[in-house]
Amino acid sequence: MNTTQQPDPVDDVHLIVAKDEEVTVENYPENWIAFVLFWALAFIVFLQFFTRYVLNDSLAWTEEIARYGLMWLAFIGGAVVTRKKTHIAVELLGNLMKPSPLRTALFALVDFVTLGFLALLAWFSISITERMHSQTMTVFDLPMSYVYGGVAFGCFLMLFRQIITVWTHARQRWQRADDYVKQIPAD
Repeated sequence: MNTTQQPDPVDDVHLIVAKDEEVTVENYPENWIAFVLFWALAFIVFLQFFTRYVLNDSLAWTEEIARYGLMWLAFIGGAVVTRKKTHIAVELLGNLMKPSPLRTALFALVDFVTLGFLALLAWFSISITERMHSQTMTVFDLPMSYVYGGVAFGCFLMLFRQIITVWTHARQRWQRADDYVKQIPAD
């Protein structure tokens, strides 16, 4: 006779189930550029802190270069989030609508408005880069168009990634994987 008790099936239920997700490293140019810019910016800011508060003799160029690096990082990082489709957005209306032609039109409109905005941003970035060529940086004798050229580069990367997004969504007919029917009910 077997005297060991089998656990009740109810005892095996866990409220929290944690599983490790597989981490994938994405090799896109904007990721690597943003990575290098971030760490260069971190080094420059640390150098500024060290020379100012430890050596009591601040380097003149660190503040200006940190400011320009932050501008570049913001716009190139914008290309990263455009590719990942993680820009901040208000999705309430689209999430409340059931799959229908009206919902599809709403998603298409959002994609095309974003595309138009990024195209306009890229156009103006070229204009401002050209205008800033005659001005020079405060510390270095270099034209400010180098600084705004990085901003323009980021704007064109965002535009390129949004074109790919619109093309992909158009091929999928603006249907989302997390459609209304697959969402968890709120009640």
